[in-house]
Amino acid sequence: MFTYLVRRFLMALITIVAISALAFIIIEIPPGDQVERYQRLYSTYHDGMSPDPEHVELLRKYLGLDRPQHIRYLMWAGNLLQGDLGLSIQTRTYGLEVPVKEIIGDRLWLTVALSGFTIMVTWMLAIPIGIYSAVRHHSIGDYAFTFIGFAGLAVPDFLLGLVLMYVAYAYFDQSVGGLFSSDYVDLPWSFAKTRDLVAHLWIPAIVLGTSGTASLIRILRNNLLDELGKPYVATALSKGVSNLRVILKYPVRVAFNPLISTMAYLLPALINGSIIVSLVLSLPTLGPVLLEAIEVEDVGLAGVIILMSGALTVVGTFLSDIVLGIVDPRIKYTSE
Repeated sequence: MFTYLVRRFLMALITIVAISALAFIIIEIPPGDQVERYQRLYSTYHDGMSPDPEHVELLRKYLGLDRPQHIRYLMWAGNLLQGDLGLSIQTRTYGLEVPVKEIIGDRLWLTVALSGFTIMVTWMLAIPIGIYSAVRHHSIGDYAFTFIGFAGLAVPDFLLGLVLMYVAYAYFDQSVGGLFSSDYVDLPWSFAKTRDLVAHLWIPAIVLGTSGTASLIRILRNNLLDELGKPYVATALSKGVSNLRVILKYPVRVAFNPLISTMAYLLPALINGSIIVSLVLSLPTLGPVLLEAIEVEDVGLAGVIILMSGALTVVGTFLSDIVLGIVDPRIKYTSE
């Protein structure tokens, strides 16, 4: 097991280094450099005026634009390891020359909170429904959940968000849009603000988790149906083991493997795939920040978010490998 974990950890580390190189290449791809784009945006903000040449030169030295590309990458990666995420020098919303850490600070934790809550809701709904649909296949309940699942996959998330916003406002008299009520948006964190956040999480959690829940239900149902038809299940039942114990102890455990593998992409998918939903629901997450960074070619900010998304994929894969090695010993032994 130790060798298995070490091998997976080294592979994850190498992959993160490769992703950081790709993120830096993305930063370097657009024509010109960040300072030139900064100068253009500065002129737009200041009625055609140009920035101070000495300040422009300082920016070039800070970004390492007077050095070879591989040296700039090492500087950028070294700064990241020290917690310096660089400057966002050309955003519309936050202005010019704002540290990336300030822009993504609260948004990162709100994104993690929303994503974690969505994943929890997704699994809490998908697992019992998937087991029920497999055990009671071709029943009215199975057909109903199948219809709901396909509807969840077919309906766009942003459209479902608009419908839920209307329902919440019209029938529950709840303020919609954002993750906080207007009274708590600018207040420091407190128990009351946290409670207000939890009260507003249910709409975006349902919207973001609908398609994922539907997919997990279908995956678990199909895998469990395959396992229920195998001889070891009939053998256990013939020896007098109860249906519930047989299903939960053996087939469900094996059918869980594909679900555990989905940990690798659930979290980054919620960050990258929720851009339109975040715009519709006015959610202060990383999705709209990434969209704006791409629109104004703020490659420094976009590169950091892309790196974080890739790193989350690697971390999710590493965690799923560990859990799979614990749940299914066959994977552990064949990997060593």
